[in-house]
Amino acid sequence: MPLKRSLLLLPTTLAIALSGCASTGEYPSLARRDAERFRGSAEPVTPPAPPAELAAPPSAELDARLSGLVERARAAHRRFTATRPRTERLVDAARGSAVASESWSVASVALAELGTQRSDAMIALAELDQLYAAERIENFQGESRVASAIGTARDEVALLVNEEEGVLAKLGRQMPGGTASPPQ
Repeated sequence: MPLKRSLLLLPTTLAIALSGCASTGEYPSLARRDAERFRGSAEPVTPPAPPAELAAPPSAELDARLSGLVERARAAHRRFTATRPRTERLVDAARGSAVASESWSVASVALAELGTQRSDAMIALAELDQLYAAERIENFQGESRVASAIGTARDEVALLVNEEEGVLAKLGRQMPGGTASPPQ
């Protein structure tokens, strides 16, 4: 029986409790108070001057190393370019032949040799990537003149490697079976 009485009193209790929330008086203003107003003025922040080492040019030793890596990639590209016509002829001769046939095998070996020339350029690119990453980590505030010099050399080598990868992919698709891919 006490549960029934509690249930009967619940609506009355809620009505009394909620009536306390209603007010016929004035509500507080939503206008800004004096304490909420912004006072003062903002001044632009000037960025700090870059550290002296960011402005330093690459050392003679680094310049020589970068030149050597670019020349290594150029030499590999020259070998790639010299080997390319022979490889294209062999791949063309292998068209229509069976996979694992004599002409397919000869063309596959020629394609692998061409891939080796690309690998020599990729080694130079990987070394340039490593130098660039190390420089950017050391001078993370901005791109230093050293990082810029490394980046320029890296971009030149990357163009050569990308061209070579395009040729290898095209020749690989032309191989019987079309699944031959350049060595990684």
